Amino acid sequence: MPLIRLDKISIAFGDKPLLQNVDFQIDPGERVALVGLNGAGKSTMLRLISSQHAADSGEFWVDPACQIAELSQSMPTADERKVVDVVTEGLASIRVMREEYDRIAGAGEAADLKALERLQHELEAVDGWHMEQRVQRVIEQLNLPGDRLMSELSGGWRRRVALGAALVQSPQLLLLDEPTNHLDIETIEWLEQRLLEFKGGLMMISHDRALVDRLATRIVELDRGTLSSFPGSYSTYLERKEKMLEDEARQNAEFDKKLAQEETWIRQGIKARRTRNEGRVRALKALRKERSDRLERQGKARFNLEEANRSGKLVAELTDVSLSFEGKQLFSGLDFLLQRGDRVGLIGPNGAGKSSLLNVLLGKQEPDSGKVRLGSNLKVAYFDQLRAQLDPEKSVMDNIAEGRESITLNGRNRHLISYLSDFMFAPERARTPVKALSGGETNRVLLAKLFSQPANLLVLDEPTNDLDVETLELLEEIIMDFDGTLLLVSHDRTFLDNVVTSTLVFDEPGVVNEYVGGYNDWLRQRPVSSNNKSAKAEIKPVVTEPRPAVKKLSYKLQRELDELPEVLELAESALAALQQETSDPAFYQQEANHVTARLQALQTQEEEVERLMERWVELEAMQQGE
Repeated sequence: MPLIRLDKISIAFGDKPLLQNVDFQIDPGERVALVGLNGAGKSTMLRLISSQHAADSGEFWVDPACQIAELSQSMPTADERKVVDVVTEGLASIRVMREEYDRIAGAGEAADLKALERLQHELEAVDGWHMEQRVQRVIEQLNLPGDRLMSELSGGWRRRVALGAALVQSPQLLLLDEPTNHLDIETIEWLEQRLLEFKGGLMMISHDRALVDRLATRIVELDRGTLSSFPGSYSTYLERKEKMLEDEARQNAEFDKKLAQEETWIRQGIKARRTRNEGRVRALKALRKERSDRLERQGKARFNLEEANRSGKLVAELTDVSLSFEGKQLFSGLDFLLQRGDRVGLIGPNGAGKSSLLNVLLGKQEPDSGKVRLGSNLKVAYFDQLRAQLDPEKSVMDNIAEGRESITLNGRNRHLISYLSDFMFAPERARTPVKALSGGETNRVLLAKLFSQPANLLVLDEPTNDLDVETLELLEEIIMDFDGTLLLVSHDRTFLDNVVTSTLVFDEPGVVNEYVGGYNDWLRQRPVSSNNKSAKAEIKPVVTEPRPAVKKLSYKLQRELDELPEVLELAESALAALQQETSDPAFYQQEANHVTARLQALQTQEEEVERLMERWVELEAMQQGE
């Protein structure tokens, strides 16, 4: 028997249908990921299932024995409540019954015995007499600090408390709306493991593709009011969805071609109309209605990043840099070289100092000690996770315009409305105050502001929060095509793996290490310390190999390794010049001896670049002890 069932459910906001005659159910033990573009109606569907929103038509059925709990997108308030009290709030209805029972029982001989008997049966049915034991069991299972105040906890710990308030209800169905927003990677892994251990049904909305891939047994897409189900992994869904869109585009093209032919026929001269087939006329009217009823797929974001002139080879260099905050050592003795074209991800727990390190690298914050050297011709585009660059009282247009009606991008002049349409803002939505937008829309405004100015250094501090997966994947493509330098702070493991080539990781308090590759490369390389073991013991991480101790190269080899990047850059520049020369059609009109010599030089230069690359890899491997 299913836990919940939707039969012919419809919901619309104004003339926009969110659900159209939808049939859907969740069976016990299923883990369903609900995907779709921002504004498609995913959160509305979750509110319907949690009985916070009514359908316009259709029937919503819940198994009477099914308890539904929700882990909402919003973080619990950092107030003066104790953790144990917040977890107990998950049993608010039981607590009310217990208080009512105690009140009636306290009336002595005047007590309403029938009311007492009814409450006793209701409490027994929901195991209400063991409320305190249930709360304590969840606190112990989640390792929560029961006597601490919420105001004393970080965002990640408050999210754990919220999960406790949901799990204490012993739900058969748990609803999750963007559960990983604003969490660091360690807390996401902890949450992921807890959800894997949960025996009930799950329905979640999440842009975290790694989480969806690991948890979901079925992907359900909400698109233009229709639900489509894809059993299996997220990657399987992507393959099937691409084929579905291709089939839909082909069918629409065939339909539009037929409609155009019939429209041409109906507009023929008087003589042709006298002999026309009335059945064909009726068929044309039906075609016109079908075309007018067709719901077009919501446009995808299609923005681009305007690149500035190249920066100098050196972007930033830190030498023996240390920084502390309110008595806490964020990092010390840090040496780091950031060069043009590097793509560096910053990984660490919330509050470790990632944003502070960004500010030091950008010259916005002076370190306590050490030397910071910044490169020349830097044009910085900075995505601030707090969105402080946006005025919530101003409209989308006014936030981007800064007094302009048009902007120049890559040499082209574009009207602001046209530019904002690339970020999925219709004209009326572009005039909406930022404070009235959803989280995903606000992020798109910030991206629009960011990408409206030329840049050669892109700094992104948690850019993926609230973005739908399609916009997130487009952002990945743009970053991959960006020729400048990237600094990225993100808890999105897939995003890190796809866009960065090295990472700076806050492995321990005050200790920052540099690793080659993305998130999963760091997992393979990181040292196994006592801190790692204790922090990860409760979430049973994937076993990783300890990073070999770095070997000290001889003076000669170390000097060769240090000089190789510059030598390789010169060799690649020479190769590019030869490739450009030999690709010109006029090149082959020259004397045969000259052409042969230049082609031989091209081959020699290609071999030299390959040799230098292999030598670089060889020296790096020697230094890493491989």
